[in-house]
Amino acid sequence: MKGRKPNLTALNGALDTAPRAPAWLPKFAKAEWLRVVPALVASRSLAKHELSTVESYCLSVARIRECEAVIQKDGLTFISPTGESKRRPETTMLKENIEAARRLAAECGITPASRSKNKGGATENDDNEFGVDI
Repeated sequence: MKGRKPNLTALNGALDTAPRAPAWLPKFAKAEWLRVVPALVASRSLAKHELSTVESYCLSVARIRECEAVIQKDGLTFISPTGESKRRPETTMLKENIEAARRLAAECGITPASRSKNKGGATENDDNEFGVDI
C-alpha cells in the first residue's frame, strides 16, 4: 500500500476477550470463528452487538465449504429426470455464499482493505437517547 498507513484506534465498547463460538454453528463455521474472532478482539475492533454479523460471516464460510464438497464429489452438472444436463443447485448456493462472505468480511473488518476503514459499530458516547448532539 502506498502512502501513509491509517492509524488504527481501539473501539470504545470493544470486547476484551473472545467469546466462544455459538453451539448451533456447524463445524466449519466454528473453525472460522476460532480463526477470526480472536484477531478481531485483539485489535479491539469487535463489539458485542456485532457478533451476529460475525456469526453470519462464519456460517457463509461453512456453506461455501459444504457446497464445494458436493461439487467436487458430484460435479458441476447433473442429468435431470427429463434427460437434460443441468447445473447443480450447489453452484448457485456457492456463488451466493461467496458474495455474502465477501460483504460480511468487509463489514467486520476481516479483509485488509476494510481493516483500515472499519471503526466498528460501538458508539463512543451514548449520553442522549437519539445519538445526536444538540
